[in-house]
Amino acid sequence: MGTNDLFQQEGYDLMAAAFEVYNEKGHGFLEDVYQECMEKELSQRKIPFEPKPWLQIFYKGEALRQGYEPDLLVSDGIVTELKAVKKLAPEHEAQLLNYLKALHKRVGYLINFGSHPQLEWKRMVL
Repeated sequence: MGTNDLFQQEGYDLMAAAFEVYNEKGHGFLEDVYQECMEKELSQRKIPFEPKPWLQIFYKGEALRQGYEPDLLVSDGIVTELKAVKKLAPEHEAQLLNYLKALHKRVGYLINFGSHPQLEWKRMVL
């Protein structure tokens, strides 16, 4: 299986849920609104997810007080970061890359509900 095949179907399912939320709510709401909508949509579609999982960060095997909290962990392998901004920026990609590294996961999605006239998203694979 190639790198691009990792969680491919799960990614399609995640994005179908995101498009449904965007079609229903449009743009202009706060990120927390889209977070709750995504949780409801994923549940209705029976897509396994964990909302806002706490990711412990380690240094030389020792736990740090600092950690990360991505918006969603979908299908136990897709780190998902939701945004409600006009346009995704490099710092959003950097944030997702940090989450992927910290979790030792390979697939991440940035989903921006703030863009108009369509949903903006990006799939990242380490």
